Amino acid sequence: MSFEEEMEELESAEDFLQYFQLEYEPGVVHVNRLHILQRFHDYIQKAGDDMPENEIPKRAVYSKLLQRAYQDFVESDAQTEKVFKVFAMGEPQTAFVSLSDIKT
Repeated sequence: MSFEEEMEELESAEDFLQYFQLEYEPGVVHVNRLHILQRFHDYIQKAGDDMPENEIPKRAVYSKLLQRAYQDFVESDAQTEKVFKVFAMGEPQTAFVSLSDIKT
């Protein structure tokens, strides 16, 4: 199986961390799994053209980026890191709807 095929088989943050043999605290992953995976994806996207073509160096870069994504949430939290748009929106938005605009 190629590296890309192996990566396609991984589903959870735990799967990725275990695949790359990275140590992790289950509690950190449990609370931040989607944030860690999104940050990992973002780091891979930023690497773009600098990503090695050969499998062994590419695996090393992926491992480093996943470790960095995980560490972001060891040292911080989802609200501070603002990985998803909902956290970057700022204050809650309010809207006024008059009673005459409500139709039953």
